[in-house]
Amino acid sequence: MDKYESPSHAAWECKYHVVFLPKSRRRTLHGEMRKYLGEVFRKLAEQKENRIEEGHLIPDHVHMMISIPPKYAVSQVVGYIKGKSAIYLTRV
Repeated sequence: MDKYESPSHAAWECKYHVVFLPKSRRRTLHGEMRKYLGEVFRKLAEQKENRIEEGHLIPDHVHMMISIPPKYAVSQVVGYIKGKSAIYLTRV
């Protein structure tokens, strides 16, 4: 039972394999940007009480294994991570 997250009344283990692509599947995830993206994704996930278990950045898409509490919708979390990371990258 120790591998499950557990508030006082329930135990859960919700992990999702998420894949997302840049617009038109452009090869934009490379070079200097690649160094910062993993860190940015982890910080954004922690802000929403999530944890990225594993991730791979491929030049034209991203694979993530993300642990999301049941109180959040997967689409809400992924939308937040994609949106805020895009804002961060345009400012850098």
